[in-house]
Amino acid sequence: MKFLLVAVNAKYIHSNPAIYSLYAYSEEKYSDIMEIAEYTINQRGEDILAHIYERKPDVIGFSCYIWNWNMICELLSNLSKVLPNTDIWLGGPQVTYNAAEILEQFSNVTGIIIGEGEVTVHELLGKYQRSEHLSHDELTSVAGLCLRGGYTKPRPAMDFSKLPFLYHDTAPFKNRIIYYESSRGCPYRCSYCLSSVDKTVRLRDINIVKKELDFFLENNVKQVKFVDRTFNCVHEHAMEIWKYLRDHDNGITNFHFEIAADIISDEEIALLQELRPGHVQLEIGVQSTNEKTIEAINRKMDLERLEHVVSAIKKNHNIHQHLDLIAGLPYEDYESFGRSFDRVYAMKPDQLQLGFLKVLSGAPIAQKTEEFGISYTKQPPYEVLYTKWLSYDDVIRLKKIEEMVELYYNSNQFVNTLEFLVRTFESPFSMYEALADYYESNGYFTNSPSRTYRYEVLLNFAVEHDESNREIYAELLTYDIYLRENIKSRPDFCKSLLDEEHKKYRHDFYREEEKSRQYLPGLDKYSGRQLAGITHLEPFVYPVWDVDTLLYASDDNVAESEQYVLFDYTKKNPLTREARVIMVNS
Repeated sequence: MKFLLVAVNAKYIHSNPAIYSLYAYSEEKYSDIMEIAEYTINQRGEDILAHIYERKPDVIGFSCYIWNWNMICELLSNLSKVLPNTDIWLGGPQVTYNAAEILEQFSNVTGIIIGEGEVTVHELLGKYQRSEHLSHDELTSVAGLCLRGGYTKPRPAMDFSKLPFLYHDTAPFKNRIIYYESSRGCPYRCSYCLSSVDKTVRLRDINIVKKELDFFLENNVKQVKFVDRTFNCVHEHAMEIWKYLRDHDNGITNFHFEIAADIISDEEIALLQELRPGHVQLEIGVQSTNEKTIEAINRKMDLERLEHVVSAIKKNHNIHQHLDLIAGLPYEDYESFGRSFDRVYAMKPDQLQLGFLKVLSGAPIAQKTEEFGISYTKQPPYEVLYTKWLSYDDVIRLKKIEEMVELYYNSNQFVNTLEFLVRTFESPFSMYEALADYYESNGYFTNSPSRTYRYEVLLNFAVEHDESNREIYAELLTYDIYLRENIKSRPDFCKSLLDEEHKKYRHDFYREEEKSRQYLPGLDKYSGRQLAGITHLEPFVYPVWDVDTLLYASDDNVAESEQYVLFDYTKKNPLTREARVIMVNS
């Protein structure tokens, strides 16, 4: 007897906590009949099919989400041809809320596990261990199922603290993100979110959580992503965990939390400000700043408090903040979305994600699509096409703006250039609109420029809108390039460093630095030639490292002589990955 738990992840770096949770709950009693198989949507369906076939399972359980449903549908259409005697079970948010419809679509599916599956799968394993082929009567005695004859009795929520720890060995998760949950459920009722269906919040016993966090810390896990829907919904719980991470920091592990920023207390802010740079990152769902939109989707949010919290956390430059917006929500038209964008952009998040409404089966907003005039794709990810307020033309344009935000803002490769350039436009949103139009007119959406050439593209775009500051943009882009990496092939807009004066200055600088270590203490083991290889020395005319000063660009801003800047790549900022910048006395 073999029960195969199958996950199809979006990327290799992802893992699937659902199947590991199912396995952990039943491992002590049924480890001899359970196996795990993980794949990605980037693999060929025929290869996954062959691999599953070669494992000869008697029962298969698929973990189903919007990102893997198309692949699972492909597998379901062929599995019973090659494994005709194998029972197939489905579970997960993709199939929980339209289970009867799914069973009608796939005649080879035995049944669907509704909601939380640990106890349900445990009971199924016990029955399969006794008999590999279960009768309908045997299945109807198991709570939490949807069968062809209808639903069995509902499964009550389990005691979350009784769930065993998912991880015992870090080897299977090398170079992958590890997911962890310290709570289940969400107190909020956001109409677009499936978490709004679960009315209760269950906390894992804090002493258990601390013990499990020790496992990650002791094994120097690179990143742990908490999947709690609103991590800080219970103040005491969040404080206990953040204090524990502060007091037991291993200097390596990064922890990701999804939070509601407007309910963060001053006490929590003070604690977060104490953490090591890069220790924690926060994902904050703003979604919209339109009050009517927020009301329509059942969100409660104090936007002014949220802005205060984001600003307060940002002051210490120690925590990465990721802010989200959703296009396609009720009462949000193109202009309103632009205003939401500008207000969130003004908060200067480390990343600004432009998402599009997904109309998920089971989410409350799915019952109001006619009222709101929401049309969406019939296949995953069920993404909005248009609404009463947002046309399909608008959605297409916002998609292009989204790509510009990803390439230029979220890449963090053009930070200083964008900060100066945005002042040329009426608003940040209008700048990304214009950049999207520039990409469109030059065919860059079809033939995407390479990462290096994007600097050239941005220079040409900037000069088109602000020609008088061409030299400043060239220097800003040069500065931004070397903040990120010590490139060997310089773009054409970078000034030449091959003239004798620059060559002599660089030679003399590194020869002197080899003796004095004035600017690079702690690098005594490196010779002057080696120092030149792990750092970069660049001359600038304008104070590009101080964008506020550049606002008043005039002849007064031009130095009497070039200011040399040293980029030290041995000491990168753990938050931004930017090189340490040192002003050299000329």
